Amino acid sequence: MPNKVNILIVEDEKNIGSFMATTLKNNDYKVLECQTGSEALSITTSHCPDLILLDLGLPDIDGLTVLKSIRNWSSVPIIIISARTLETEKVEALDSGADDYITKPFGTSELLARIRTALRHSTKKHPNNTFNAKGLTIDFDKRLVRVFEKDIHLTQIEFKLVSLLAQNAGKVLTYDFMITSIWGPYADKNNQILRVNMANIRRKIEMNPGDPQYIFTEVGVGYRMLEEDLSPT
Repeated sequence: MPNKVNILIVEDEKNIGSFMATTLKNNDYKVLECQTGSEALSITTSHCPDLILLDLGLPDIDGLTVLKSIRNWSSVPIIIISARTLETEKVEALDSGADDYITKPFGTSELLARIRTALRHSTKKHPNNTFNAKGLTIDFDKRLVRVFEKDIHLTQIEFKLVSLLAQNAGKVLTYDFMITSIWGPYADKNNQILRVNMANIRRKIEMNPGDPQYIFTEVGVGYRMLEEDLSPT
C-alpha cells in the first residue's frame, strides 16, 4: 500500500514540514506539500490525496476551517498535526471530522503508526466490498452493478465513476475531484466529459433519469450518491 499512497502535508513551519516529508519519502510514500490553507484546499480538490497531515496554525486560514471545508465534500483521512494541547481543541477537531490528532513534538514512529491506522480505517467502509441502496447493488471486487437484481452494463469509466460516488456516499464530490480521480491530475477540467458519462450512467441505472433516486446533482458543485441502506435485510 505505502508506495501507492499520496500524502498532502499542510505545514507552514518549514523545518517540521521537511522533517515529515523526508520521513514519508523514506518510507515509500508520495508527498505533496503546501504552507497555507488556501493551497491545501486547492491541492485537495485538484490532486485528491489519499491522506492529509494538517497543521491548525496556518498563516491565512485556520486549519480547523480548512478541515470543515474539506469535510463538506470529501472523506479523505485527515490527521491534525498541532502544537495546540487543550483537550477542547482536540475534541473540536475530532468532532469536525479529523481522523486523528498528533501533538507537536512527535517522533517518526508515532507519525508512521498513526498514518497506517488512518489508512486502514479508510478502507473499511464496505466490509463486504459491496454497496446497497434502494435496490442498487455495487460489487466492487466483481465490478458488477445491479438494479433490483437486473445486471447493468457499464463501461470501465462509468463503473469507476459509480464506485467513486458509492465509496463516498452522502458526500458531495466536486467536478474537479471526480475528474482528477478518474482521469488524473493533468486532465482537462472541462466538465463536459464528466457530464456526458454521468448522463449515460443515469440512463442505465435510474428509472427516471430526469428525477434521479440514486445520483443527485449539486448544481455548480458536483454530484452526490444516495447514502447506503444499512438496515438489516
